[in-house]
Amino acid sequence: MTTHRSSNEPATDFVRRHIGPSPRDIDAMLTSVSAKSLDALIGETLPASIRQTTPLDLGRALSETEALAHMGELASQNRIFTSLIGQGYSGTILPAVIQRNILENPAWYTAYTPYQPEISQGRLEALFNFQTMICDLTGLDVANASLLDEATAAAEAMALAERASSVKTKAFFVDHEVHPQTLAVLKTRAEPLGWALVVGDPARDLEKADVFGALFQYPGTHGSLRDPRAAIAALHAKGGLAVIAADILALALVASPGELGADIAIGSTQRFGVPMGYGGPHAAYMAVKDALKRSLPGRLVGLSVDSRGAPAYRLALQTREQHIRREKATSNICTAQVLLAVIASMYAVYHGPEGLAHIARTVHRRAAVLAQGLRKLGFAPTSDTFFDTVTVKADPAQQKATIARALGETINLRHDENTISIALDETTTPSIVEAVWRAFGGKLVYADVEKESRDALPPELARASDFLTHPVFHSHRSETELLRYMRKLSDRDLALDRAMIPLGSCTMKLNATTEMIPVTWPQFGALHPFAPKDQAAGYHAMFATFEEWLAAITGYDAVSLQPNSGAQGEYAGLLAIRAYHRSRNEAHRTVCLIPSSAHGTNPASASMAGMNVVVVACDAGGNVDVEDLRKKAEQHADKLAAVMITYPSTHGVFEEQIRDICDIVHANGGQVYLDGANLNAQVGLAQPGAYGADVSHLNLHKTFCIPHGGGGPGMGPIGVKTHLAPFLPGHVTIDGGHAGVGAVSAAPYGSPSIIVISYIYILMMGGEGLKRATEIAILNANYIAQRLDPHFPVLYRNHNGRVAHECIVDPRALKATSGVTVDDIAKRLIDYGFHAPTMSFPVPGTLMIEPTESESKAELDRFCEAMIAIRREIAEVEAGRFKIEASPLRHAPHTVHDIADDNWQRAYTRAEGCFPNGTSRTDKYWCPVGRVDNVYGDRNLVCSCPPVSDYAQAAE
Repeated sequence: MTTHRSSNEPATDFVRRHIGPSPRDIDAMLTSVSAKSLDALIGETLPASIRQTTPLDLGRALSETEALAHMGELASQNRIFTSLIGQGYSGTILPAVIQRNILENPAWYTAYTPYQPEISQGRLEALFNFQTMICDLTGLDVANASLLDEATAAAEAMALAERASSVKTKAFFVDHEVHPQTLAVLKTRAEPLGWALVVGDPARDLEKADVFGALFQYPGTHGSLRDPRAAIAALHAKGGLAVIAADILALALVASPGELGADIAIGSTQRFGVPMGYGGPHAAYMAVKDALKRSLPGRLVGLSVDSRGAPAYRLALQTREQHIRREKATSNICTAQVLLAVIASMYAVYHGPEGLAHIARTVHRRAAVLAQGLRKLGFAPTSDTFFDTVTVKADPAQQKATIARALGETINLRHDENTISIALDETTTPSIVEAVWRAFGGKLVYADVEKESRDALPPELARASDFLTHPVFHSHRSETELLRYMRKLSDRDLALDRAMIPLGSCTMKLNATTEMIPVTWPQFGALHPFAPKDQAAGYHAMFATFEEWLAAITGYDAVSLQPNSGAQGEYAGLLAIRAYHRSRNEAHRTVCLIPSSAHGTNPASASMAGMNVVVVACDAGGNVDVEDLRKKAEQHADKLAAVMITYPSTHGVFEEQIRDICDIVHANGGQVYLDGANLNAQVGLAQPGAYGADVSHLNLHKTFCIPHGGGGPGMGPIGVKTHLAPFLPGHVTIDGGHAGVGAVSAAPYGSPSIIVISYIYILMMGGEGLKRATEIAILNANYIAQRLDPHFPVLYRNHNGRVAHECIVDPRALKATSGVTVDDIAKRLIDYGFHAPTMSFPVPGTLMIEPTESESKAELDRFCEAMIAIRREIAEVEAGRFKIEASPLRHAPHTVHDIADDNWQRAYTRAEGCFPNGTSRTDKYWCPVGRVDNVYGDRNLVCSCPPVSDYAQAAE
């Protein structure tokens, strides 16, 4: 069979399936935008001065079958040992029903951040369950919807404590029993801000320390369970705040942080069903006392009401800290680990409090039996109280022999200078315990030792409070019930598996099934991040190739995969610049120039890196005002550290003077940080490292196809030029903590199990396919701009009238003629079956649209026709048919409650409201709630399920 193919179209079948428009559609769209060819369109869009002249040579693109075979070969090089290393990472059992119906389900993994709450009720409820679970287990009042990992959560808690404490001394106490990777990230975060860390034994050293807060590990990294109440009381007496890093499973048996007096609790929910994945992604948690809720970093799901007064979830306090406070922010967090938090919450829904307690008791019992056996073998535990981790002393010879025998049993143990630690988990069996005894030189029988074993939980730390009392944690014990619950929630959402999500700057593109398949293979999922490197040969082969590919794509010389979000990438890149200046005895270079249009994380990241932000104006065309940049670069030349610039611009245009911007900054002693959020407009066409940038972060969850997962996971690796390579983030497990820049994430390679997705994407696209994807992304954006401009003017174009990969349409004038707001348009799009574009960023009152290359012409047309139909509805308001308050626009979105309303008295028909412009009646997406009341939600902040007693009182 022959197919119509443009002359320069890549022949790879996967490329053709990844790219939405057919060759015929491409030709038709080129005609619509008055471009002679795709190459001519790119020539009119991209400055010739930065155009890449040599093709990307990434090797032959593989078919999907070949790619999976290749991944199988890599996977076979990873060896699955039983890792009893602990240190915050545990083996766990992901219930198959959750794996199949959430982790492997595009209805969950292709969803976007729930900024449009009406079409996000399913995942918002799941996150509400997560917050409830965390509040219950920690005994604190408010929890957020997850953070990136335990180490960065600890750093966020430290920053929160510094901001909230009355103590003026800039020092923070850290328990000497904190996990080493957590201490490393705390050091990285504290140093640029001038905060000192005091590390010691809380029981002995905290009382005499003058600090704004303290972090306690509970249980300690080597397993000991200690009562911190006295130390916390002493800390509070001096005005400091107490942070407890608590093992989430242990809290089913031991006293909660709230009961112990903590102000803040943090930790990881990885062991609630989420594979270790050689380090991530995993959902960290943070919970705080009520008084701290408005300082809580990250996202917070709250319960509000919709237009009919019915309960509806939303993101509470939605304008988060980095957008309000910008360079004064103490956090640059703008994401969560939603997909992983949903998995962890469903694990708790599935098991309930009794199930979690049973798992915890089983783990502890096996640890107690292990300890008793070790005593019989002459290895007395260093602590008599523990939950799941037993540590014994061992001289160098004993340690070497024991570790070698353990490896012979395919078991990994943790060993420090003179100790060996064994951390058990829910996958640990009696036979594994017996194998550990053999590694210590003894042959014991589990059943015999168990008879003489005693538990090791201190009575004074026994949990006395109930948890997970809400009915949601008691109603889904059977797989049938859980299956139906998860399906019910997913049906309430609108994700990429239903319709185009045209979000500017967010690049919601195809997450191909083939890319996703290896994520759940045990050879990638079951590896501990601190396992011996030779057990992860497949991973490291993938890392090496992937880093080479990213360097080739960007024009940089070295890459770090460690940052596990875009914001973390920004931070790591700025730390590299800072360390570079300091290495040249120019520590005084602290000024960072940032355009006024920048995303809020840019100034927040600069502030966290110890830099002082100077804002650069934008001109009427949406570009950086080069003369203002020149003026401020020269004004601050002695102190200039960097510029942070997004390219193409946040306004959706390739700025012609990007080389000039780089040259101006370099001439005045600064470095160029180029934000990689919009890299999907450059791959194969331009290389930041070749036209003057020094460092960029790369959003793998945008350009390189990792799915958004409802707001996370993400990845933000950084690429740098050679002179910055020595200042890429290090890690204590690789370099002993002696790198020029310390760790920014808990695991050395960030979230390896999802790097697999981006790796396969590049593997199947090849260099030519990646370039074609970029070209079509630009074509699609220009096609939408062309179709919508007569109805909603396109705000910014270049001198040839072209946009880059996204465009901003401007309905602001319509507010004066009709009263319509950007919110009205966004909510009305839901009735047409679409997620709204990005609202009011970077220009208030506008819509930023990015179609990506994955959307077909048919879907682009469907979206454009919906927008044009909405413009006609606005015209009806302008013509006086009804006022905006009585229009379908203001009442949108419409729900089944509207179509079934027996008392319909609106100025338009139910059909006009519910089935606008001939939308399908057979496969329509029905929004589960009406327009959510944001003001009510913030005034009446409810962020966790009410206790059962509230239900009982309501029934009386």
